[in-house]
Formats: sequence, structure tokens, C-alpha cells
Amino acid sequence: MRVAFLGLGRMGDPMARRLVGAFELSVFNRDMARARPFAALGVRVAGSVREAVEGAEVAITMLSDDAAEEAITFGPGGLLETLAPEAVHVSMSTIGIAASARLGEAHAEAGQGFVAAPVFGRPPAAASGQLWLLAAGPDDQVARCQPLFQVLGQGVFPLGGRASTAHAMKLAGNGLLVTAVEALSEAFAFGEKAGVPPETTLKILNTALLKSPLADAYGGAVVRGDFEPAGFALRLGLKDVSLALRAAEAYQAPMPIASLLRDRLLAAVAKGYGDQDLAALSRISREDAGLA
Repeated sequence: MRVAFLGLGRMGDPMARRLVGAFELSVFNRDMARARPFAALGVRVAGSVREAVEGAEVAITMLSDDAAEEAITFGPGGLLETLAPEAVHVSMSTIGIAASARLGEAHAEAGQGFVAAPVFGRPPAAASGQLWLLAAGPDDQVARCQPLFQVLGQGVFPLGGRASTAHAMKLAGNGLLVTAVEALSEAFAFGEKAGVPPETTLKILNTALLKSPLADAYGGAVVRGDFEPAGFALRLGLKDVSLALRAAEAYQAPMPIASLLRDRLLAAVAKGYGDQDLAALSRISREDAGLA
């Protein structure tokens, strides 16, 4: 299978490396410095979207936001113009439901396929093929992508024929993730004021109450103060919660906790923590408690 991978950021780079050798791969990134190391792996490094998708049966995008996804799809020389008829665009980016719907409709009108397949997991999970994937789109198109999904992840959750459903579920999941980080952060600050070290609080909570890999990953990062380099930048958490709230309004599904979290994330970004890991949200709870 000929595959084009577009977007080689913190998640895209290890995901693309998983595909090396398993598929006939080409890569493209707007910052070419990120793409050049793939040449040493025998991968075709493209200088444009058009060059990357030439002959591709599947084009995967892993981009930071709606604007980047739409630019690489709708812009001059973008996927809509250059992807072959019946080839499939697989959007693994975390984007809004309206953007996802626009992409699906435009590709269908152009005779191209569109599958939404956003992922759960941090860069180490991407590197080891341990991501969890959400997949939505026409059954035949999702089936064509299964060999890719098997290399990239440990499991796939099928979500039906409407692609935007997968992006909606991704936003719901990221909302839960931010909620968990905030809740852990508050518990750590509370415990520390009571004389209990954060590492002890984490051990108690994740043994007696949670037993969660999420608590292991993010709680551990909070305890260690391991905020850089960011596996999932805090500013992207703000973007995702904001997108979730827009979707919630469209669905008439209130998310009052998410509304509070948006302000917490905004405060963290305003203090200069936006490019640090989401775990840096804990700095706000510590500051509020007079611990920093």
C-alpha cells in the first residue's frame, strides 16, 4: 500500500516511523527540517502535498488544529486537488466536528474517501504502536485502513459511518483527560498542604481508587514536575476543550466542568505555560494553594 503521511510533529513523527518498511511511504511536513531525517530511512521526502500524495492510496494527516487540517486539504495544491479519485484521506488530527464534516463532504463530492481516526496516547505509545484509535467513515474505507491501524495501535474502536463521530469522541476523551489532570492536581495540592507528599497521594489514589494508566502518566508527570518537552502541549488542551464546548453547544449537551476547565487552561496559557505539557496545569493549583 502506498501511504503519504502529512504532519511530523511530536505525535506524527513516531507514528510515521512505525510505518517505515511496512508500507511504501512518503512524508511531508511544512517545516522540512522535521522531514529530512526520514530520507536516511529510505522514505521519500516530499517538498509539497502534491508530491507526497502522488500515487498514494491513503493520505494520513496528523496536524495541530482545524486551520492546519483545512489548509492542507483545501489550500492550493492540497489534498482535495491532488489526491487520486477513490484514495482515502485519514484524519488522525484532533479537530472540531464542523471541520470534520466539511472534510468528509468535500472529499465525497470529489470522489475521494474520508475516514476520521484520531488517537489516544502520548508519543511513547505512538513509537511503540500502542495507541488506541477511534475510526469512523464508510465501512469499505475503514476496512482499507485496517492494515495501517494494526501497525499504529493496539486496538480500534469503530464508531459507524459518520466520520465526525470519531472526532466528537476524541474531544470527549480529551475533556475527560483534562478533568483528570485538574482533579489530580487539586488533590496533590490539598494533600501537600496537609503534609502528604504528592508521590504518596498519587500512590494512594491510584491504588485505592483509580488504577488508571492516565493517572500513572499524567499524575507521575505532575509529581516529577516533568513538563518539558511536552507530550501533549497545554495550549492544545485549551484548543481541544474549546472545541468540545462548541460541539457540546451544537449537540445541546451541557458540559459545565469543561467550561471551568477552559478558564483554568486559559490562566495557565496566560502565565506562559502553554508550550509545556498538559501536566503543567498543576502549577495553577499549586499557585492557588500558596505552594509556588
